[in-house]
Amino acid sequence: MSTPRKTYEQTSPYATPWTGGERVRTLLWEWCWALFCWWTPKPFNGWRLVWLKLFGAKLTGKPFVHPRTRITHPWNLTMHDRACLGDGAHAYALGRIELRAGCTIAQEAYLCTGTHDFSSPALPLQTAPIVVGENAFVGLRAIILPGVTIGKKAVVGAGAVVRKSVPDGKTVAGNPAQIIP
Repeated sequence: MSTPRKTYEQTSPYATPWTGGERVRTLLWEWCWALFCWWTPKPFNGWRLVWLKLFGAKLTGKPFVHPRTRITHPWNLTMHDRACLGDGAHAYALGRIELRAGCTIAQEAYLCTGTHDFSSPALPLQTAPIVVGENAFVGLRAIILPGVTIGKKAVVGAGAVVRKSVPDGKTVAGNPAQIIP
């Protein structure tokens, strides 16, 4: 069963689905992250969490966000206690991303909630949420595509491309990701 996608109204592939206010908010976020967070040492996690909260991220407990993590729209990000976004990880949060307690998103992994409706000439943006379960692990440079849920204690191998949800406790690897027995 796949997660339903939200399709945005666009008149052409070159039109943006975002309002002027949303574009200004995004630009302000990127500017603040670069100015106040990107250069901070790892122990300044609390400082980075303050900035994420100021921009609408929903944080519970004490998650960890590496300074070189990239988050496009923090207001679409939910992180629970001890969830971790590693060095160079990218949360492309055009839609909702939820990182549950104790999960780890390793270095340079890419969580992508956006795609396009390729059946339409306007190529409108489509988004679907990503959920990473409790104590799950997403390996180095793995790619998680829109609408995917990574189950509790599941493992995604390095470099895997995950386009289908992963059941609890299973390990997947490869492109496309397959369950490893």
